[in-house]
Amino acid sequence: MTTQPTNALSHYRANELDQLCINTMRFLAVDAIQKANSGHPGLPMGGAPMAYVLWTRFLKHNPANPQWHDRDRFVLSAGHGSMLLYALLHLTGYGVALDDLKQFRQWESITPGHPERGVAPGVETTTGPLGQGFGNAVGMAMAEAFLSARYNRPGHAIVNHYTYCLAGDGDLMEGVASEAASLAGHWKLGKLICLYDDNRISLAGTTSISFTEDRAKRFQAYGWQTITVDDGNDLDAIDRALRAARADPSRPSLILVHTTIGFGAPHKQNTFEVHGSPLGPDEAKAAKENLGWPLEPTFYIPGDALEHFQALDRGKQAEAEWNARFAAYAREFPDLARELEQAWRGELPAGWDADIPSFPADAKGVATRAASGKVLNAIAPKVPTLIGGSADLNPSTNTALKGLGDFQPPQFDVSSAQGLVGGGASYAGRNIAFGVREHAMGAIANGLALHGGIIPFTATFLTFSDYMRGSMRLCAIMGAHVIFVFTHDSVGVGEDGPTHQPVEHFAALRAIPHLTVIRPGDANEVAVAWRVAIESKGPVALVFTRQNVPVLDRAQYASADGLRRGAYVLAEPALSGVEGAPNGKPDVILLASGSEVPLIVGAQRKLQEQGIHARIVSMPSWELFDAQPQEYRDSVLPPTVSARLVVEAGVTQGWHKYVTEHGDVIGLERFGASAPFAVIFEKLGFTVDNVVARAKKLAEK
Repeated sequence: MTTQPTNALSHYRANELDQLCINTMRFLAVDAIQKANSGHPGLPMGGAPMAYVLWTRFLKHNPANPQWHDRDRFVLSAGHGSMLLYALLHLTGYGVALDDLKQFRQWESITPGHPERGVAPGVETTTGPLGQGFGNAVGMAMAEAFLSARYNRPGHAIVNHYTYCLAGDGDLMEGVASEAASLAGHWKLGKLICLYDDNRISLAGTTSISFTEDRAKRFQAYGWQTITVDDGNDLDAIDRALRAARADPSRPSLILVHTTIGFGAPHKQNTFEVHGSPLGPDEAKAAKENLGWPLEPTFYIPGDALEHFQALDRGKQAEAEWNARFAAYAREFPDLARELEQAWRGELPAGWDADIPSFPADAKGVATRAASGKVLNAIAPKVPTLIGGSADLNPSTNTALKGLGDFQPPQFDVSSAQGLVGGGASYAGRNIAFGVREHAMGAIANGLALHGGIIPFTATFLTFSDYMRGSMRLCAIMGAHVIFVFTHDSVGVGEDGPTHQPVEHFAALRAIPHLTVIRPGDANEVAVAWRVAIESKGPVALVFTRQNVPVLDRAQYASADGLRRGAYVLAEPALSGVEGAPNGKPDVILLASGSEVPLIVGAQRKLQEQGIHARIVSMPSWELFDAQPQEYRDSVLPPTVSARLVVEAGVTQGWHKYVTEHGDVIGLERFGASAPFAVIFEKLGFTVDNVVARAKKLAEK
């Protein structure tokens, strides 16, 4: 690192030191992007002043402990401006070295092209798809409000921090941000402050060609305080705006900062050319000359700037003071302190699953969504930081937490509201009414999980998982612990027709790496699925039926605990009163998930009557099964048995890896129809007789 002696610039007045620091940020970004020959210099150059004011005058953080619980959160929703964040992390004292900046966008560096949580210390969330970080920030502010309401006591504000977000024009164009902003305004999240880089330029041109609404009035209509800073280089105005935002506890704040994209680059500033491409050698040189910056060496950091930026001492002091306050809190409220610390560590209370029901055999059965509701309500009272809700579908998804309160702002008028779950309405409420906003629901849930101390869940119909795909994908990239509940999981939805009948969605969810997808086959598998989801460290999608599914007699069939391994032998031929198959090898293996499991159970009986020995396998989760040792997988699906038939009411994509070229899949390569579900299943071939006929062909080959 090249620096000047600490006192070399001591003659600088405060504003000159400010400008020195801001230009240090700008040109670290310019040099890193130029070296990588890839990146987005426009935002770091134009947005450096507002980021500088926030990080040096307001942000409460400790670079020595990036996970300090009561730190302020900073979300760079405009993730393409990542070099702005990496420069700040390096300069303030996080574990991001100058060499890391020089490896920007390179293989295995900790400075990837867009910020990734868990890669560089101090990065709160993975951003890049625009609007998602904004939604995450709403979730983080919501988490702070919930935890402070549940755990703070008079004189003990142990959860007390802000969430700051830096967003650009593209973020505010995206629908996910609009949905999240509407909720944040309704919830009156006064500790959420968004700095809007209002430079009026996007990647393809000026915003005048597509984005001409009055953004301030839109956010005012959402219930936000809006503050305009006319000159993005006016540090005092930015300072005043942030103070005004913090002074309003009842409204989130949008600070519209009119910046110049690529500020300082004389030929490219204020043009879309500077948004997503390096300046180039000539323009980088011209920018340095224009702002009085030395041409050499590159990655130059003046000593006075580095000294001014350093936040280690301030951060350690702030955390030490908080630790003392928390110790006093723990002495006065030991049970609450233990509960909160346990939640922060991601641990579950002892006996959290003690009240999970087991379900008796029932041929008429129960919808797995209904069983899920019973299991969820047995868990929730014992896991105090399990919170969540649905996209206006609580009665249909069975995800209301009965008597545990509704998350609503202070002074919410309960008397005027219908559809509240009950148990009071406050920030301590654990039922979240997201409204019909699947996009925001997913992004907010990610923010809740990333904040820490909370296990969030969401709920909607499976066909609407498409609206949440961006959030689920980012959740999986980060390995965040969010439970995504999906009901109405197949053409079994019935009369609502193909618009509401998921067909390709099982395959679409299973295609997301690191997302565990579980489709239980009966109520007792539901109970185990919820155990797996709560215990998981990463994202889980639970997929449930609308229609009733028989509850298997577990005295006759294998324990539902087999779900933990993804797939298990539900029954061998002998378990149904027939002699075992010759040499212990079945003639055919039948596999199914979810509501199709009863079809293979019924087919096994009929096949045995015809002298065909069928093993039946419940396979609720590919991901759990694929994680098992090869020995176990071979014990469930012996390589010597090539006659295998899968039954699932969805597209067949992906199943062939389990049935090989000698097997078959009864699935769908079309959309559904509007009719009673039993009629749809019959017309589309999901019957015991069709399973028997297809299995016989395989067994007789």
